[in-house]
Amino acid sequence: MRTEPTLRIPLGILLLLAGLGAYALGVAWASQWIELLPVSAQTVIYIVLGVAWLLPLRRFLIWMETGRFR
Repeated sequence: MRTEPTLRIPLGILLLLAGLGAYALGVAWASQWIELLPVSAQTVIYIVLGVAWLLPLRRFLIWMETGRFR
């Protein structure tokens, strides 16, 4: 258990917001090619992209709390 304050949490929140913003901009940029696909393919792609950002989140939150990635 953490007993003293650390800069990892505020820094982690800022990095998370910046990363999510960059990810959203990347998806928005890629949408110009995704929109050329059939609607069913677009649906699958946007569902996958909507969930993909969650994959690294667990390790990132562990790092914010403990300073380790495991």
